[in-house]
Amino acid sequence: MTERTTVDAHHHVWDLSVRDQDWITGCELQPIRRNFTTADLEPEARAAGVDRTVLVQTVTVPEETPEFLALAEETELIGGVVGWTDLTRPDVTDELARLRELPGGAYLRGIRHQVQGEPDPEWLLRPDVRRGLDAVARAGLVYDLVVVPHQLPACVKAAADHPGLTFVLDHLGKPPIASGTPEPWAGAVRALAELPNTVCKLSGMVTEADHATWSVDDLRPYAATVLEAFGPSRLMFGSDWPVCTLAATYAEVLGAADALTAELSGSERAEIFAATATRVYAL
Repeated sequence: MTERTTVDAHHHVWDLSVRDQDWITGCELQPIRRNFTTADLEPEARAAGVDRTVLVQTVTVPEETPEFLALAEETELIGGVVGWTDLTRPDVTDELARLRELPGGAYLRGIRHQVQGEPDPEWLLRPDVRRGLDAVARAGLVYDLVVVPHQLPACVKAAADHPGLTFVLDHLGKPPIASGTPEPWAGAVRALAELPNTVCKLSGMVTEADHATWSVDDLRPYAATVLEAFGPSRLMFGSDWPVCTLAATYAEVLGAADALTAELSGSERAEIFAATATRVYAL
């Protein structure tokens, strides 16, 4: 077990008896079409030396976020929640305040929407969405971006248009690691990183690579791109458990992140593995 403080800035839980996870379809995702709970996660996280985690939304239904907030209040491991609310609702400011008043509401740290599933590549730039992003900023929350590469230009414009809101790019923006073609992803990520109100999660790489044959060397060019672009103080480790189990164990994901940052100084690694997430999510 490592002696450093480690924060896992990105994981999920779900219970299929409570609600379906309608995104878990097809043969490739079949291994994770079962329940995953904090009781499943905690022994793996603790064994890996993880001290705190950030629980991230999975489905766009209003009931999930209150459940996650209550869970955070009951579970010592969870330090913060990135939930969901409809950014386009007229009363989004009131809704964010309501979530804060619920049991565990103090754990709400950010909002995320499944932008990757929106057919409009400029969904983030819609007037009703922009108004919702303004409300997130006024509430003192951050906004997690789960997007695919062709949506990154809209992320750049959204971040530029909302300088008072911190945007956290999940999973490096899902680069095409399996195909080994970094452009145009790399150029778009560098453009996003030029904006000071952006942060990136070193997460989700193993599932963008070949699930069966990936190696650390496959991940290295993509990790190097975000490390150079954002720097350690704007980069944070995330496991993406249990989605990561499609390609790797929890320990293997953390081990890969260790290997990818092995040449950094101790203080730089401390940023990636704890300090950035602690600061950005006010853990």
